[in-house]
Amino acid sequence: MAEIAPGAVPSPNIWNSPQTYELENRAVDPDGVLGAAMRAIRPWDGATVLDIGCGTGFHLPFFAGTAGRVVGVEPHANLAAMAARRARDLPHVTVRTGAAQALPLPDFSVDVAHARWAYFFGPGCEPGLAELRRVLRRGGTAFVIDNDASRSTFGGWFRRWLPSYDPRAVERFWARQGFSREALTIRWAFERRADLAAVLRIEFPEELAEAFLGEVPGCEVDYAVNLWWRMY
Repeated sequence: MAEIAPGAVPSPNIWNSPQTYELENRAVDPDGVLGAAMRAIRPWDGATVLDIGCGTGFHLPFFAGTAGRVVGVEPHANLAAMAARRARDLPHVTVRTGAAQALPLPDFSVDVAHARWAYFFGPGCEPGLAELRRVLRRGGTAFVIDNDASRSTFGGWFRRWLPSYDPRAVERFWARQGFSREALTIRWAFERRADLAAVLRIEFPEELAEAFLGEVPGCEVDYAVNLWWRMY
């Protein structure tokens, strides 16, 4: 069994199916909406960037293109090893095993922190937010990307899967924590319908996944997200 950092919250999709999750990463936001929105708020040219819950390191090269230093932190040791292999030719990128609630970094050592569908899902993530306050330099910025379940095709699917999920309560939580919100619409764009089907099966129970697949005719899905951000 893979080593898991203490306190880590399981992520069944990527932890159990990293190859399929890679298909999802490739399909998400082909238009670069998220990257452009983050850059408009806080560019990271020459900065130290922390990617929390970096998984297999899919986003590390993206940040490494202009950052001075990039650190990926991932609680699942096998995934962290995959991320390190992905970044092996990027000398200014390092990967460490650790959880969001106990980041393996010094105080005030990070300029930009990024967490995408990883740990920071609203109420309950306060220990991780405390760690963000500890590691971010003054003037640093935290970005948290999560689903907007109030709109879009994917948002409707999310509500049908988790009918108890309250998007407004989540919004109120982030507002209390001092975060601002950018409501964005991106899309999934898969090369093959079989890839869309495979990703739906790691994101939702089988019965729902099959129903959702029947509701879209091709390989694309409109997808609403929230970009939460705060300057420290």
